[in-house]
Order: sequence, then C-alpha cells, then structure tokens
Amino acid sequence: MNNTPKVKLGIVAVSRDCFPMELSANRRKAVVEAFNGEIFECQTTVENEKDMRKALAEVKEAGVNSLVVFLGNFGPETSETLLAKEFGGPVMFAAASEESGDNLVGGRGDAYCGMLNASYNLALRNIKAYIPEYPVGTAEEVAEMISEFVPVANTLLGLNNLKIISFGPRPQDFLACNAPIKQLYNLGVEIEENSELDLFAAFNAHANDSRIPEVIASMEKELGEGNKMPGILPKLAQYEITLLDWMEEHKGSREYVVFANKCWPSFQTQFGFVPCYVNSRLTAMGIPVSCEVDIYGALSEYIGTCISQDVVTLLDINNTVPADMYESEIKGKFDYTLKDTFMAFHCGNTASCKLTCGTMKNQMIMARALEPNQEPNITRGTLEGDIIPGDITFFRLQSNADAELTAYVAEGEVLPVATRSFGAIGVFAIPEMGRFYRHVLIEGRYPHHGAVAFGHFGKAIYNLFRYLGVKEVGFNQPKAMLYKTENPYK
Repeated sequence: MNNTPKVKLGIVAVSRDCFPMELSANRRKAVVEAFNGEIFECQTTVENEKDMRKALAEVKEAGVNSLVVFLGNFGPETSETLLAKEFGGPVMFAAASEESGDNLVGGRGDAYCGMLNASYNLALRNIKAYIPEYPVGTAEEVAEMISEFVPVANTLLGLNNLKIISFGPRPQDFLACNAPIKQLYNLGVEIEENSELDLFAAFNAHANDSRIPEVIASMEKELGEGNKMPGILPKLAQYEITLLDWMEEHKGSREYVVFANKCWPSFQTQFGFVPCYVNSRLTAMGIPVSCEVDIYGALSEYIGTCISQDVVTLLDINNTVPADMYESEIKGKFDYTLKDTFMAFHCGNTASCKLTCGTMKNQMIMARALEPNQEPNITRGTLEGDIIPGDITFFRLQSNADAELTAYVAEGEVLPVATRSFGAIGVFAIPEMGRFYRHVLIEGRYPHHGAVAFGHFGKAIYNLFRYLGVKEVGFNQPKAMLYKTENPYK
C-alpha cells in the first residue's frame, strides 16, 4: 500500500547490574536468529541511564521506528522505561524464560519477575507499550511475539502521521456518524474539515485536465465488461484527480491521508454523478474514502489498511437475511443460525478487487428522490456487485457522544451466497451476531457503518485498540459468556 508506513524494527536487550550482562546479550542474539524478518540488533546492552542514551542513539542512527525492549534478565526498570519514553515510537516489552533446569544458579535471569517491575514503572511514567498476551518466552516464542507486534506498530506509525480530510457536514438524519475531534488529537491524528464548496471549486478547476484521458483508460480497463455507463467516466476521472491533487497539496506536515466526504444529496445535483466508484478506487490505492462524512469510519478503514496491508471497505450493517433465503441457501450448508447472518451493504464504494463481478450502475435509492421515472443521469457512478466470499473482520473505532474512545471487533466470513440485491453487498456471518448486535452495537450506540478487513485480524486489531487506551473492546462473545447487559433469564 502506498499510503501506509513501513516498520523498521530494532531490539535492545536490558540487564540489571547484579545479573550477568552476557546472559541478556546472548538471549537477545538468540531472538534475532529466531526472528524471520529484518531487525536491527543494538549491540549496547542497557544497564543504566548512560547505556540507555547510547542505545537510543544507535537505534535512531539505524533508522529504527519500532522498538523491542527485551528483558534477557530481570532488567533495570528505570533505564528500560526511560528508553521507551525517549524513543518516542511504538515500543514492545518482552522477557526471556529460563532455559534449562541444569542452569538455575549462574544462568537464572528472573525476567519473569522483572516484567512485573517494568509494567508497573511504565504505568508510573504514563508510557504506553505493547505487552504481548503472555510476554515471557523462549527465543522462538519471543520472535513470534515480535511478528505479532509488527502490524500494531505499523498502524501506530500510520496514525501518528495521519491527516483526515473531510468535505461537508453529515447528511440530515446521520447524527450517528458524529465525530468529536478531541480523541483524534489524543490519537495523534490531524483533521482538516472543509466545505463542499471547497471541493466543488477544486473540481471545477480540474475541468479539461490533461490527465483525464489516462484515468478514463485506467477505469475502462478495471471495469471491463462492467463498464455499462461509459459516458460518466470523464466526470469521475476529473473527480479522482481532484481528490488526489487535494491530498498532495494539503498533506502539510503529515505523510498519510484519508478522506471522509459528503456524498449526497446535493452532491449529485451539483457535481452530476455519485462518487462511489472513485471512492472505491482511492481505497484500493490505500487511501480510504468514507461515505457520509464518517470521520471515524475513515479512521477505522485506515487502521484496517495498515494492519491487513490489503484493501478494506466500509459497509452498512444493513439488513437481515430473509428466512426463506436462509432455509434454501445457508441452513445445513454452513454452521450458522439465521441470527448469525446479516447483509452488509453500501451504494458502491467497495473496490473491484473485492467484488465477484463489479458493474457500473446508478444509485437506485437516490434516483427515487432525485430523478424518478427517468433515465439515470446524475445518480450514475456506483460500482455494484456481490462481495467476494471468505474470512473477514468487522470492526470500528469510535469517539462516542461523550468523546470517549469505544471500539468493537468481530471475526466472521462472507458466505458464497448470491445476494439477489443491489449495491456493493454480501451475506455475512458472525458467530452469535444477534447477541453482538444487541449488546455491543446497539448498547454501545455505534453507528451503522462498520469497517471490513478481508481476513481474520481480530487479534492485532484488539491489541491495537487496547494500546490506544480503549477501556472496553466489544466482541462477539460465545453463547456461554453473558454480556453485562444481557438478561440471564432466557
């Protein structure tokens, strides 16, 4: 993806001065050998604050942007936590388990104990750090922990260099997509809010842009037989160039950009098209564009992009699966109840690579109000089709009405079942979805938009949300685990 950072890992071993330094250094070397990836091995082992500064200079000079602090023995809690503080980027703490029952005198490191002191000192200094689910292990186990840290670190780097650009206020009756911006700043994210008029002026300034034919050719190639409304492509190409130019001109001090844009109803009457297909194309480039000025939706999409390193989408948690459709196409073929299933939909913002067959169409719902009983014109521009079957992760990070960070994550799949409907849409299945819908989505006052990553990334997303300070991350709890608000008397 061309709009996400690249992690450069480094590892620093720490050693308490009453333990052999060689124990920690040798265990660090073993971790580096076991790690299946590129990692800078700092040769300075930190025993004190002067060592900390020396190690810090080494990793900075090497271009390290994500750091593993490794307790090869008990570790010096002051120096190791100051290292995390002064490093300034994503930091992971892990510790070495003991190696042999025949070496528990001179070769005992007590890092199991040291991790407790490290975690407490991190809290005293208000330092955020990634601590694995079980942070003490062999060289091979610590190497696996580092691999799980990478997508989290990648996303943290992205958020710290992200600008969300929005155009227009939310449409009427879409208060659910509220976006208190204080938490964006707390996350290190910048926000630039603009008027629809700013976007319209920029669009008009790109009329007859010399790049339009090249973009049209790209669209034609991508759409193939789905290019059913070729007459709208010049306007869509003009709009795509407008957004990409705005991104480059308005990045400012930031490296990465996403958009949250107004897309109806006045958009169609003024611009003369719907922007869905362009939104899908930018999202495929790693530049998510959320619908309906959903700022936290765009943020969630970017999180999914960084973690999965793949194209994501944003969908409405939209409608139930009809009982007759469940009976004929799902029951007995897949291990889901009717209430585990639902249909997720949006007008046409899902990238063509995530549709079974993408076709250019017009937005049927908008056409009812804007151009009823006539040939579609200003409502053209959606990319429609069934979403590809396979594993998915449904999730969202949100600032609620009280400006508190909330989040949920649930793993499931898109079923290989024809939707027989319109838009970019799929039949989704999440275990215990009915209960999750009631006791997380409704109880948590979440909006109707959810971000979708194509694959199972629940562990990494959950770890990220906890790192970001989300106190309670909702998930689809198994049947035997009651939600706090769930009535135990069924």
